[in-house]
Amino acid sequence: MIEAVGLTKRYGTRTAVSDLSFTVRPGVVTGFLGPNGAGKSTTMRMLLGLDAPSAGRATVNGRRYAEHPAPLHEVGAMLEARAVHTGRSARNHLLALAATHAIPTSRVDRVIDLVGLREVARKRAGGFSLGMGQRLGIASALLGDPATLILDEPVNGLDPEGILWIRNLLKSLAAEGRTVLVSSHLMSEMALTAEHLIVIGRGRLIADTSVAEFTAGASQGGVRVRTPQAELLTGLLAELVAGRGEVTAEEEPEVLTVTGTDSASIGRLAAEHGVVLYELTPRQASLEEAFMELTKDAVEYGAVAAPAEQVKERVA
Repeated sequence: MIEAVGLTKRYGTRTAVSDLSFTVRPGVVTGFLGPNGAGKSTTMRMLLGLDAPSAGRATVNGRRYAEHPAPLHEVGAMLEARAVHTGRSARNHLLALAATHAIPTSRVDRVIDLVGLREVARKRAGGFSLGMGQRLGIASALLGDPATLILDEPVNGLDPEGILWIRNLLKSLAAEGRTVLVSSHLMSEMALTAEHLIVIGRGRLIADTSVAEFTAGASQGGVRVRTPQAELLTGLLAELVAGRGEVTAEEEPEVLTVTGTDSASIGRLAAEHGVVLYELTPRQASLEEAFMELTKDAVEYGAVAAPAEQVKERVA
């Protein structure tokens, strides 16, 4: 279990993390989200004892990271996959790490196979692609068979097969009862991998909740309706939702978005008038939409859209 209590980190007059408290529990994959500059990297560095907090405390399995006599067996971490001596082979890099904890060579070979680096295990890490470097970083995190994993952007540089592999790996590790904290900017991947979310912005906690509750709370509401009789149904629905909602025709042919009523009422109305329905789906925000809505005021660097005339002029 990972626990942060009142974590604060100041760099001179700048506060990177402010009074941040959360608990990451075993058995589920927890996503750690936030815009650029939110304080995610600083928080993970404090969890691992790489940065000393200005206030508060961070513990893993009841102790500060530095207090664990054999930390690789307690916490597997990957904050920077490229933190490898470029002249060493992948296998020798792992053997050097293993030697610090008396981890047997058989375990080194096992994690090499687990991450799919068997064919390049004796090649220099300096020649690895970004994806291969990520796999080596993950192998390093898994080396001590730890109860807790802290991974920063683990799918960065991986191809679709690699992304599917790491997704299934993280879920299987959590299913074994391990604590898994994963930071990522890929909302679509987090929606498929994480069950719980910790979201921060400008160094402060914004949300600590399940993925389902997070997206439900940001739901845009309304019902998606697809029908070959869109014009007829639009007129009927306009009367139904008058004064409390609206009917909007989407760009996609034969699709309407209806607010101010529910799926059951739309279905009954369509049946009464013999309108054929191909789809009747309550509209719920995606994780990306929910994240953007919740963190819109916590973005450190925001782009300002240029007028279309300026864009055309620059292109020309």
